Amino acid sequence: MSDQSFARNRMVETQLARRGVHDERVLTAMRRVPREAFIAEGMAEFAYEDSPLPIDASQTISQPYVVALMLAAADLRPTDNALEVGTGSGYAAAVMSQLCRKVFSIERHADLAELARRRLRQAGYGNVEVRLGDGTQGWPEAAPFDAIIVAAGGPRVPEPLKQQLAIGGRLVMPVGEKESEQRLVCLTRFDHDRFEEDDLGAVRFVPLIGAHGWPATDTTPRPAIGEGAPRRARRPPSASSLIADHAITLPPLDDPGFGAVFDRFGTARVVMLGEASHGTSEFYQARAAITRRLVEHHGFGIVAAEADWPDAAIINGFVRDRPHPSATRAFRRFPTWMWRNREFEAFVAWLRDHNRTCGSASQVGFYGLDLYNLSASIRAVIDYLDKVDPEAAALARERYGCLTPWQNEPQTYGRVARTTGHARCEEAVVRMLTEICKRERDYAADDPDSFLDASQNARLVRDAERYYRAMYNGAAESWNLRDRHMAETLFQLLEAKGSASKAVIWAHNSHIGDASKTDMGRVRGETNIGEIVRGRLGDAVRLIGFGTHDGTVACADEWDAPMEIKAVLASRPDSYERLAHESGVERFLLDLRQADAAALRDALTPERLERFIGVIYRPQTERWSHYAACTLPQQFDAYVWFDRTSAVTPLETAPLEEGRRGDEDTWPFGL
Repeated sequence: MSDQSFARNRMVETQLARRGVHDERVLTAMRRVPREAFIAEGMAEFAYEDSPLPIDASQTISQPYVVALMLAAADLRPTDNALEVGTGSGYAAAVMSQLCRKVFSIERHADLAELARRRLRQAGYGNVEVRLGDGTQGWPEAAPFDAIIVAAGGPRVPEPLKQQLAIGGRLVMPVGEKESEQRLVCLTRFDHDRFEEDDLGAVRFVPLIGAHGWPATDTTPRPAIGEGAPRRARRPPSASSLIADHAITLPPLDDPGFGAVFDRFGTARVVMLGEASHGTSEFYQARAAITRRLVEHHGFGIVAAEADWPDAAIINGFVRDRPHPSATRAFRRFPTWMWRNREFEAFVAWLRDHNRTCGSASQVGFYGLDLYNLSASIRAVIDYLDKVDPEAAALARERYGCLTPWQNEPQTYGRVARTTGHARCEEAVVRMLTEICKRERDYAADDPDSFLDASQNARLVRDAERYYRAMYNGAAESWNLRDRHMAETLFQLLEAKGSASKAVIWAHNSHIGDASKTDMGRVRGETNIGEIVRGRLGDAVRLIGFGTHDGTVACADEWDAPMEIKAVLASRPDSYERLAHESGVERFLLDLRQADAAALRDALTPERLERFIGVIYRPQTERWSHYAACTLPQQFDAYVWFDRTSAVTPLETAPLEEGRRGDEDTWPFGL
């Protein structure tokens, strides 16, 4: 099975069937039609994402779930003739062609109509006829239609379409006086002048342009005939001006006063510090300054990051002057620049100096929350057991031997497990973790920190085995398993360090912002560490997002590709970032939970786009690969803004010469 075929089947199961589309004929048709054949060039990798995608003429191809929902409501039958208004790329017409006898499709953009004809013809969908024209007028000579699908939103159902609907026919269309308040309705015709309407829920479509829709030159609804023109109301303050009014201007990053601004969060037990990209210098410097303040003045003793546990353990040993393997270097895998950079190196140096002034019990530890680097975690468990329980170490070698062939490419294990239908290593890794935890009293008596490290590595092996299998079951499932692992790791750290322990988290905005207040949770069914920890700890956690308008960023074109420094595009006009940019404040903190910020929260509550850049950045597809709809004041407790930012400075990553040690103070990074 090809990757696209697998992605298509996964889309049907996760985005359609699990969300209530149960019409088996519709699901089968969606499995058959290749969506990638009907989208813009260069967008194939996003073909089965749960979102609309761009096509020509500034139009979009609808989200797969919406296409399936509309077709299921239309109840197309093999003998039906169907009308589609809004051909677009031709994708929905292709799916409809698998469900009925003939599809008549109308498109008002000439270039789209011609492109759709060509795509449908090349793909072999011969029972679709495409016409250029005003869809609100229908197709009288082909009427009556057993079903009509309208892929654009109008103020009301056009009368010509109602009259061209056969008795017993179904018409499905988004209707609403405002683009942001559309409802998907299904109109069934029972007699010449008797129609019944069902409401299928809120949607958002492009406007229906035509004689019986919105005028082409003005998509703003006008007062009905006889309705007086509204009085000119006093314009409320703009969201950008409210941001400017409530912005707490931040001093330069090297000013000692920078961190002091964040004292307001010092009473929390967990403070999560985000980033809008994994390669921006200002985000690392700001998190370092805030963390220093929280450590020195508010008793935070745990720094945990979106980093692999075994790599972070090397840093932890270094900053706490604990024994470490002389040949081991931290963060050698892609993306090396995410932690091997000058900004993070400076923080590590500070943390080591700070710990040298503390007793061992009050030292600050650095820990990794993530579940990658499977091979290093297996090695760490076996090395630990070799010291404390050689018999158990032999058993670990035997059990983990199941994963040995896949340690360097664990995703291959997931593919094999999916193909064979057998999770061959699951029982062994679960039993290993269970038995280590049962021996905690014996193992941890002399060195609780070493036991914590070993047990967490065993937990990572268990969860990594699940994760690499879940990668082939759906994006949401693997994402959720990863973030639940990160949350569980944090809770384990807090418990191990005692009831008075306090933690600072460094992770991407997509992990620390409450996912339930974004498209991640509302559309894709994803959770994250911010949502999980907020749900457990409530007001004892503070979620702080970061953002920027433009600048440069360290990133790659694709996974395992070389690092590049790229220009960050100016933020989109419909984004939260643009609102922050238009405030005119170069560097600020917004405390969204302040009592006097109600007007600001109200202004920011309507859903807008927010930018997310990970280790991969593709400016050419930025809207679809790096923006998601969010409700920022519910997603974060506070927001840190840098109008223009610059890329991190990566460290030299060349290995040391054979037999040569680097300077002792820089050994974790192999300098």
